[in-house]
Amino acid sequence: MQSMRTPSRKASSLPRNVRILGWVSLCNDVASEMIYPIIPIFLTRSLGASAAIVGLIEGIAEATASVLKVFSGWLSDRFRHRKTFVIAGYAFSAFSKMMLSMAFLWWHVLIARFVDRFGKGTRTAARDALIADSTPLQQRGAAFGLHRAMDTLGAIIGPLLALAFLHLLGERFSLIFLLAFFPGLLALALLFWGVREPARSSPAQQLTFRLSLQQLTPSFKRFLFVSLIFALGNSSDAFLILRAQSMGFSTTETVFLYVLFNIFFATLAYPIGKISDRLGARRVLTLSFFFFGFIYLGFAQAASSIMIILLFPLYGIYMAMSEGISKAYITQTVPENIRATALGTYYTLTGVITFLASSLAGVLWHYIDVRAPFYFGAGAAVVAGILFLTTGLFRTNVPV
Repeated sequence: MQSMRTPSRKASSLPRNVRILGWVSLCNDVASEMIYPIIPIFLTRSLGASAAIVGLIEGIAEATASVLKVFSGWLSDRFRHRKTFVIAGYAFSAFSKMMLSMAFLWWHVLIARFVDRFGKGTRTAARDALIADSTPLQQRGAAFGLHRAMDTLGAIIGPLLALAFLHLLGERFSLIFLLAFFPGLLALALLFWGVREPARSSPAQQLTFRLSLQQLTPSFKRFLFVSLIFALGNSSDAFLILRAQSMGFSTTETVFLYVLFNIFFATLAYPIGKISDRLGARRVLTLSFFFFGFIYLGFAQAASSIMIILLFPLYGIYMAMSEGISKAYITQTVPENIRATALGTYYTLTGVITFLASSLAGVLWHYIDVRAPFYFGAGAAVVAGILFLTTGLFRTNVPV
C-alpha cells in the first residue's frame, strides 16, 4: 500500500489544473468531513431527531445537489466556461458551515445541508468536465483517481481534526462547525488564483436545453440505467455511521472508523484509477457492483464489533473502485461538447434515486429492522452488477 504522503510521484505528470483542483478538493473536504461524521450524532443526540429524520435530511440534501448538476453542467457546456460555476459552488459550501454552527433545531440543519449541497450541485459537473477538458484520454482514470485521492485525503484530515476538537472542546458541535468554515475559504483562494480555463477543441454550439436524453450516446444511457438500479439501494453513508453506533461504538470510535474507511479510499483511488486506464473502466466498475453487495450484506449480518471494523476499510476499497472511475467512463462515452451535460445528467438522475434510497433506508431502519436497508442495498447492487456484466453493448466508441 502506498504512502499517504502523496499518491504517487508520477502524479506530477498530470496537468496543473488537475493537481490544483485536487488541492482545492482536499481543503474543501477537510471542512466538510470535519462535520459530516458528527452530523448524524448531533441530530440524534443533541437535537433529538430520529433515524427517519436523518434519512430525510440526507435525502433532501443529496437530491438538491443532484437536481442542480444537470442544469449547471449544461450551462457550463453552453457558455463554455467551467471555472465560474466551480467557484460559486465552493463558495456556497463554505458559507453553509457558518449556518450550521447556528443550528439548534433539526430543520436548521436541513437548511444548512441544503445550502451545502446547492454548492455541490453547482460545481460538480463543471469541475469534473474541467478535469476531463484538461487531461488526455489515456490519463483520465489516473486524473480522476488522483482527484478522488486528494479529496479523500481531506476526508481523513477532517475527521481527525474533529476528533482533536472533540477531545479539547467536548461535544460542542456548533463551535466545531464554525471552525470548519476556514478550510473552505482556503479552497476558494486556491481555486481562484490557481486554476485556468483550458482551450477546447470543439467549436461553440448553440444548444437548446431539453429534458431529453436524445443527444446522449447509447453507451452512456445503458450505463445510466444500470446506475439507477444500483442507486436505489445505495443510501447515505450516514447509515453506516448509525450502524456502527447501533453496535455500541462511541462517538470517537465511530469517527475513527470513518477515518479508517477514508484512508483506504484515499490510498487506493489513484492506483486503481491507473489500473482502469490499462484494463478498462468497465471491468473495474462491474467488479465494484458485486463488491458493494458483499459489503452491504456484511453490514446487515454483522454480529460483532470486529466485523464492523473490517467492513469500513472494505467500503473504502469499493469507493476507490467506483467514484473516480465512473466519471472517467462517462467522459469516454460522450463527445466533448456535451461532457458536462452528460456528467450532470448522471449525477442528477442517480441523486434523485439516492434521495429515495436514503428516505427508504430511514423507514426500513425505523419500522422494520436496522439490517433491512443493508439487505435491500446488497440486492440492488447484485442486480445492477448482473445487468452490467451480461450486456455486451457497453463500449466506448465515441471520439473524444
